[in-house]
Amino acid sequence: MATAAELKFVENRASSVGKLFYDRVAKSGTREAFRYPDAAEQWHSMSWTETGAKVTKIAAGLISLGIKSEERVAIAAGTRIEWILADLAINAAGAATTTVYPSTLADDVSYILSDSDSQIVFAEDDEQIEKLRLKRSELPSVSKVVTFDGATDGDWVISLDDLIALGEELLAASPNAVQERVDATTPESLATLIYTSGTTGRPKGVRLPHDCWTYEGAAVAAPGFVTADDLEFRWLPLAHSFGKVLMATQLATGHACAVDGRVPKIVDNLAVVKPTFMGAAPRIFEKAYGRIVGMMEEEGGAKLKLFRWAEKVGLEVSRLERAGRSVPVGLKVQHALADKLVFTKIRARFGGRVRFFISGAAALSTDIAEWFHAAGVLILEGYGLTESSAGSFVNHPENYKIGSVGLPFAGTEVKIAGDGEVLIKGPGVMQGYHNLEAQSAEALNAEGWLHTGDIGELDADGFLTITDRKKDLFKTSGGKYVAPSHVEGIFKGVCPLASQMLVHGNERNFCSALIALDPEAVELWAEGHGMSGKSYAEIVTSDKMKQVIAADVEELNAKLNRWEQIKKWAILEHDLTVESGEITPSMKVKRRVVEDNYKEILDGFYA
Repeated sequence: MATAAELKFVENRASSVGKLFYDRVAKSGTREAFRYPDAAEQWHSMSWTETGAKVTKIAAGLISLGIKSEERVAIAAGTRIEWILADLAINAAGAATTTVYPSTLADDVSYILSDSDSQIVFAEDDEQIEKLRLKRSELPSVSKVVTFDGATDGDWVISLDDLIALGEELLAASPNAVQERVDATTPESLATLIYTSGTTGRPKGVRLPHDCWTYEGAAVAAPGFVTADDLEFRWLPLAHSFGKVLMATQLATGHACAVDGRVPKIVDNLAVVKPTFMGAAPRIFEKAYGRIVGMMEEEGGAKLKLFRWAEKVGLEVSRLERAGRSVPVGLKVQHALADKLVFTKIRARFGGRVRFFISGAAALSTDIAEWFHAAGVLILEGYGLTESSAGSFVNHPENYKIGSVGLPFAGTEVKIAGDGEVLIKGPGVMQGYHNLEAQSAEALNAEGWLHTGDIGELDADGFLTITDRKKDLFKTSGGKYVAPSHVEGIFKGVCPLASQMLVHGNERNFCSALIALDPEAVELWAEGHGMSGKSYAEIVTSDKMKQVIAADVEELNAKLNRWEQIKKWAILEHDLTVESGEITPSMKVKRRVVEDNYKEILDGFYA
C-alpha cells in the first residue's frame, strides 16, 4: 500500500500540465530532456531549457491563430519529438489535445475531429493531410492544418516552422501570453480527448482534465523507482493513454527520453540508446520471446541443449527468489554460468542496461513474464483504462508479483463488485465521455466509481489480478464458464510462433480456436524447414507447420481444465493487423470482427 510520504507527494502535485512542464524546465534547465533521430538516423539531444523555449513558441503560435482555453487541437501523427512538443504546447496554451492514430481511416478521422469540434490539426505528413482534404467539407471547424513533414499550400496547410514564426511575432508583442494561459488553467480544465479505438462500435471521446495527468505523473514518481538519472526509450503510440502516462511521468521525474515510434526500428534503437527502462505492449515481449526461442530451436544441437539447460536453471532460481527462499550454492554456481553463456546475450538485445520494462495496454502471458525474469529481465505489469488515464495499478521493482498487475497508485481506490468486476475511484478517473451522457452515467456511478468491465481478484497484500474482460467471458453449452484471454495467454507462452489466438465457444459444446502466426517467426522457421522463399500462406498451412502447432495445442490443453481445452483449431492464412481492422492500434483483438470474418470456419468446427 502507498506510504504517507507517497500520498503527500501526490497531494502536492502541480495544478496543470503547463505548470508541471514549466516547473520541470526551471528545475532541470540544461539537463537532457529528449533525444530524437533525424532522416539520416543521427540522434540529436534537446535540453529542458531548449524544449521550454520551443514549446512556448508553438503555444504562442496557437494563441495567435485564435485558439481559446479548452478548445480542441488534434494531433494526427506517429510517435516523434514533434508530437510531444505539439501536445505540451496545446496544454500550455490552455487548449485540449484530441489524439488521432496515424492508422485511423479518413471516415473515422472525420468523425473524431467533428465530434471533438477540433479547431486546428497537427498532421504528420501528406498522407494525413490527404485524409483531411478528402473530408474538408465535413470539417468546417478546422481552420488550419499544421504539418510536420507534409507539403504546405500557403493557406489552409502551414508548416510547424510557420506556426513557430507566428508565435515569435506574438511573443515579441505580448511576452507573457503563454504564461497567462498557464496561470488561468485549472486542475479541472480539459487537457485531452482520447478516442478509444474500441473493439466494437464508434470510438468514444474520453474527457481527461489536467488533474488526471499531473496525478498520473506524481503517482508513478512517488515510489521513487523512476529517477532523474534514468533514460527511457519511448516508442508507444502517444495517441494511446499509456504513452501519455509516460510523458506525465517524465515531467514529474525529469529523466531523459529517447523518442522514435517506428516499431521496426525498436531493436536497433535499443542497441544504440541503451535505455534503463521502457514501456511496451505485451506483443513486443511476445515477439522478442518468439524470435529468441525460434532462433535457438533452428540452431539445434549443442546450442539448443545449452539454451534449454539455462532456461531450466534460470526458472528454478527465479521461482526460489520470488518465493523468498534461499538458492542452494550449487544452483548459484550453475546460474552464474547460465547467465554468462546465455542470459547476458538476451539482455544485450535490449541494450544491456534495462532495469525493468513496464507492460500495459493488454494482458501479458505469465509464462512469458517468468521466462524473461529467469533471463534477468524484469517486466513490471501495470493496469488501467483510457477512462482511468491508463495507469491505476503497477508492480514495483522491489515489490512485484508475476501474474498480477500490481498495487493501486497512491490515491486510487479499488473494490471488487459482487459479479467480480473491478471498480476504480480516484484522481485519474475521467470526467466522462464527450457528448455521451448516457454512456458516461453507465460507466461512472453516482459515487464516482468507474466500472472497468474487467473481472479481477485482490489478494491479501493488495495485488490485483485481472482474469478476463467481463464481456469476453463465455459459457459453454455444458454450463462451464471460460475466460478466453487466460487460455490465449498460456498459448503464447507455449508457442513461440504465435501472434494471436482467439478462443471461441459461447453456447457451444466445446472450445475451438483461430490461430494467427507471427510473420517474422514464420520466416525464420521456414528457413530451417526447407520452405524458404515460399509464401506466408503456403508455410502456415503446410502439414509440417500443422504438426508443430498441433503439438503446441496439446501442450496448452495439458495446462487447462477439461472444459477449457481446445478441441478444434485452424491457422489463419494471414496475421491479424490494424490495417485489416481485426486488432486495435493498442494490439487488442476485435473479437466480434474476427468471429464475423471467420464465421464459416468457426461454424464448421461444430457442424
